[in-house]
Amino acid sequence: MTDVDADAASRTTAPSGPLGGPAVRAGEDPGSDGSRRRARELVLLTGMSGAGRSTAANVLEDRGWYVVDNLPPKMLVDLVEVVSGGVRPQKVAAVIDVRSRDFTTELSKGVAALRDKGYRPRTIFVDATDEALVRRFESVRRPHPLQGDGLLLDGIHKERRMLGDIRSGADVVIDTTGYNVHQLGLAVDELLNTDVTVRLRMAVLSFGFKYGIPLDADIVLDLRFLVNPYWQPELRAYTGRDPQVRDFVLGQQGVDAYLDAVTSMLSIAIDGYLSEGRRYVTVAVGCTGGKHRSVAVTEELVRRLEGRAGVAITTFHRDLGRE
Repeated sequence: MTDVDADAASRTTAPSGPLGGPAVRAGEDPGSDGSRRRARELVLLTGMSGAGRSTAANVLEDRGWYVVDNLPPKMLVDLVEVVSGGVRPQKVAAVIDVRSRDFTTELSKGVAALRDKGYRPRTIFVDATDEALVRRFESVRRPHPLQGDGLLLDGIHKERRMLGDIRSGADVVIDTTGYNVHQLGLAVDELLNTDVTVRLRMAVLSFGFKYGIPLDADIVLDLRFLVNPYWQPELRAYTGRDPQVRDFVLGQQGVDAYLDAVTSMLSIAIDGYLSEGRRYVTVAVGCTGGKHRSVAVTEELVRRLEGRAGVAITTFHRDLGRE
């Protein structure tokens, strides 16, 4: 498959003891207890079926995390306590989805119980468009876990309703619609980088509106007001990373003033995010196809924003290569 996998029903089954739990922020001491200090990295991985939970879990497992799939939410605290009692620190990730009994009612209770014990959960929610999810389930010829006797889309819509509050409360949402497994792995790696000097992680990504606005975008910039290099025969084959296209895009009238205004706006927003303790933000920069204008402006915008203390900026070009 070229897209992120439609999550299989089983990876690692929970042993008889309690398993899985959300994340403590890097550099924080979750409690005075010595065993709690040893379990500093705890991630709760959830999201839509077919959006890539299993792929993200595989990435974590390959990086040395202790990963448990299909964990009942009420066992979160038990997992943390058991794993914390080990000989050496364990990075723990619990994959929790609608297959877990009493999912919607028990998850919030489990996270609240962790917070009561001094842990600070980090929740990663993976998502994708309905169209992408349908394509993935059809490619593996498996029903949606909530489909029942209805249509595939019925199960997807039911799951979206169930997960609405959890998605809105997640630390970060990863839109895997246009990702292959390698791109998702890179995104997970960036999110879980534990450099304690970084207080805010900003992803600046280019995209094409004709492929859909990224679901995880916090700020969306529309560059379709600029002249499109696509219609210049000598530029069509190049991308916004090439100097010919970059100079054409950035040399247009008003672009410099636009970038000055956007940079100023984002600088103000960054200050606000830092003061509010926000840890992740995604800025999506769009043009028609995600090949020329959005790529050139994304690269220039990142260049202008780099160097802020406590802020790590990552560049993604979601749709580059589709055309």
